[in-house]
Amino acid sequence: MGIPFGSEPGFKRPVLIIQDDSFNQSNINTIVSIAITSNLNLSEAPGNVFISKKDSSLSKDSVINVSQIVTLDKERFLNKAGKLKSNKLGEVEIGLKLVTGLD
Repeated sequence: MGIPFGSEPGFKRPVLIIQDDSFNQSNINTIVSIAITSNLNLSEAPGNVFISKKDSSLSKDSVINVSQIVTLDKERFLNKAGKLKSNKLGEVEIGLKLVTGLD
């Protein structure tokens, strides 16, 4: 991500990839993801998901900010940090339904 504008996410940061693996392995050069932030105040926002550093490979307690869905070029990805536990993935799914209005 580049320099942030307004409330946009920016700079080098972890993201949660929400794109299906079939797209990840295709010739499509972008990946749909959700920004992760260490701003714990955002954990109170509807749909956002708190993840503790002890339950993840992140260096800080963090928040998956479901309203910050971003499409990034594959070249921007440096390394895989880990995998989200299934209970947290369920919380993300609920948050995505809330923010998108999809059932």
